[in-house]
Amino acid sequence: MKTLVYVDHVDGVIADATFELVALAQSVGSSSVEALVCAGNEEIVEKVAAQLPGIENVIAASSSEFENYLPNLHLQCLNETIELKNPDLVLLSYSTSGVDMGSGAAYASNLPLVCYVTEMTIEASEMVTASQVYGGKLVANVKTPLPAIAVVMPGAIKSDLAKKDTTPAIETITTPTDTTNIKVVESLQPESGGIDLTKAERIVCIGRALGGTEKLPIVEELANTLDAEVAGSRPVIDAGWLPKARQVGKSGTKVKPKLYLMAGVSGAAEHLEGMSDSELIIALNSDEQAPIFSKAHYGAVCDMFHVLPVLTERLQNNS
Repeated sequence: MKTLVYVDHVDGVIADATFELVALAQSVGSSSVEALVCAGNEEIVEKVAAQLPGIENVIAASSSEFENYLPNLHLQCLNETIELKNPDLVLLSYSTSGVDMGSGAAYASNLPLVCYVTEMTIEASEMVTASQVYGGKLVANVKTPLPAIAVVMPGAIKSDLAKKDTTPAIETITTPTDTTNIKVVESLQPESGGIDLTKAERIVCIGRALGGTEKLPIVEELANTLDAEVAGSRPVIDAGWLPKARQVGKSGTKVKPKLYLMAGVSGAAEHLEGMSDSELIIALNSDEQAPIFSKAHYGAVCDMFHVLPVLTERLQNNS
């Protein structure tokens, strides 16, 4: 079985989710795994290839056209690579590029598409998947004939499971010409405010149930006691209760702390993408049907404002 992996990267820095796709491709028994890399120049291609041991072949499209991310151009490149290589399985990550290209590639290649994949096996000539539906509240089990395209949720498989016994060759392909009128005017980096959640060993994350900034001191006191950083889900950030730099999730920061304590966070797929690799996940939520309970190592159905002050007091008293 031949598998093609689309590589998500920014100037040669590969997204963690891409390594997870490589590990997944190997775990389902692919006889060969190739990776598509679109980059602004050959130097970046070589930098990416050097980080992808275990890949048989890197298919490289390098051009100044790729200095900025233009989805239509990347989709053209992916479509041409699928036609050229005729893979049995195409893997994309549930990222900006994966969402942009998954359906377009399926339409162009006339291949079936399965999204929000969290588990995958291959049985005979079928792809057997488990996928999140309804914001992660339900799981759909589907059998899909190969060849097929899958958009995989980050965190579905551990990236360190990837075998690293080969160094890829680099195969250059013709770069398509962008025919759209889309032009990148400027790229803006979000302000960090001096906060780097990726380095935090302990995080206390709050959700919409916080209710407002007047309740923040309760959370901050617990975080201070734990020597932890305070973070928030997207609704908390959108409401302006915490700055953007403290957002965890698909549109925020991906974290892997030793402790991730969640209070009032439901556990939507977008949030799970950002914290599913945490070593210890503890969830407090008043809704016993909250999706987070299927991911947490420990959980309690409760009012977080009844629990947090008591937890803080006991920690401060070492009891």
